[in-house]
Amino acid sequence: MMHIYPVDVYGGAAMERQIQRLKKANLVIGTPGRIMDHMRRRTLKLDNVKMVVLDEADEMLSMGFREDIETILREIPEERQTVLFSATMPPEILALTQEFQRDPQMIEVNREQVTLDAIAQSYVEVPMGRKKDALCLLLHAYAPARAMVFCNTKALVDEVTAHLISNGFFADGLHGDLQQSQRNKVMDAFRTGRIQVLIATDVAARGIDVSGVDYVFNYDVPQDPEYYVHRIGRTGRAGHTGTAITICSGRRQIMAVAQLAKMVRSDIPRGKLPTVGDAAESMAERAVAEIECVLQDGVQNGACEWVDRLTEKGYDLRTIAAAALQLHYGTSEPGKDEAFASAENEGRFVRLSLSIGRSSRVAPNHLVAAVAERTGIPGKDIGKIEIFDDFSIVEVPAGMEEFCIAELVGSKICGKPIHCELAGESETDWDNRPGKGAKPAKGRRPEQSKRPVYSNANTRGGHSTKSRPGAHRDHKSYRKKG
Repeated sequence: MMHIYPVDVYGGAAMERQIQRLKKANLVIGTPGRIMDHMRRRTLKLDNVKMVVLDEADEMLSMGFREDIETILREIPEERQTVLFSATMPPEILALTQEFQRDPQMIEVNREQVTLDAIAQSYVEVPMGRKKDALCLLLHAYAPARAMVFCNTKALVDEVTAHLISNGFFADGLHGDLQQSQRNKVMDAFRTGRIQVLIATDVAARGIDVSGVDYVFNYDVPQDPEYYVHRIGRTGRAGHTGTAITICSGRRQIMAVAQLAKMVRSDIPRGKLPTVGDAAESMAERAVAEIECVLQDGVQNGACEWVDRLTEKGYDLRTIAAAALQLHYGTSEPGKDEAFASAENEGRFVRLSLSIGRSSRVAPNHLVAAVAERTGIPGKDIGKIEIFDDFSIVEVPAGMEEFCIAELVGSKICGKPIHCELAGESETDWDNRPGKGAKPAKGRRPEQSKRPVYSNANTRGGHSTKSRPGAHRDHKSYRKKG
């Protein structure tokens, strides 16, 4: 029976230790750069290599390792077996097979053979700029023992990691800018459970095999169906079930998820984002369950003595218990936490005033298309619309008003540059509206001029002289105009 003596060689790790282990190794797993370092030092000789395996070949090529790979393969005897594993087969991969393989055979795993049955997939829709809050809600509500969050960029990995840590989660990030020693520390902490949430890019997460991941969150919609399969495949392993949730903002991302569902031949339905109440109830249930376990196992005498000391000082048992719970579990009002800001405003609207009205022939569908295009807020989430002679009122979800005002800077509607600001509390406050100083329509009193002629019939039973559902059909025509 043959004994296997493996050694891993990669940059950032101690060279001397690798050299010592290479002396008796018969299986070398390494990165192209460090393997070439050992070849130059003559601490790795390839004269007797019988098999070469290139894993994630397409990713290595995209990262610029082609010349290194070719250099290594030319140093290995031709009498060998060469195996390439690749999610895709671009021309560069096919060129490698023609140069370094003899009579190669392609074995393709059809997407239909990739089973995702053990993974419950869904997406949730959130307002633009509120993804981090939504992620906190999901983590509070479902409390995964171990979760992975995927972002499309390194900057977002750092941003999301900082946000989760500031909200009390044990989290850390993983991306290509980390040194190998840092990567090792992060992965060791994730495997051993010292961190609950790992935030990573697709490239950094390649090759990670950690058991017990029960939730995968796509903070960004993956740019490729293969990435999507790789991401959610981190959960639902070894006979266990898992959950994958994609967080979407705006119609484009929802359409991208629908396209992914078709390409991977899977159902990705819309899910419901937990509310503040859902998250608070979930946290309370977990706390009660933990306390019941302690009560069933028996309370230690030392803890009972602490209670006796407090009762002697005049505190009642209920207050003592509540103080201990608050000390251990944190705030007793999770709904007041910033992480729940977006959900707390659910169903509420703030009125914005736009400096364009009936005199510019603007219609509700123009306003909906403009706001949806610039902010990413779905049209169905835009509230009541009122159009006056020279300005309009548009309701947007509470908490989104500052974002909307900033995003609408420099925009045009019906070819006219517009100004946007919070609407005044009084509809007759002419000095506080956009474009102040404009006169009411000739021959009308201000009260008559300010009467709206349109409203969004899609919200709270408002009446309309134009139907609301046509807004998205005019979306492209709006873009051509402005």
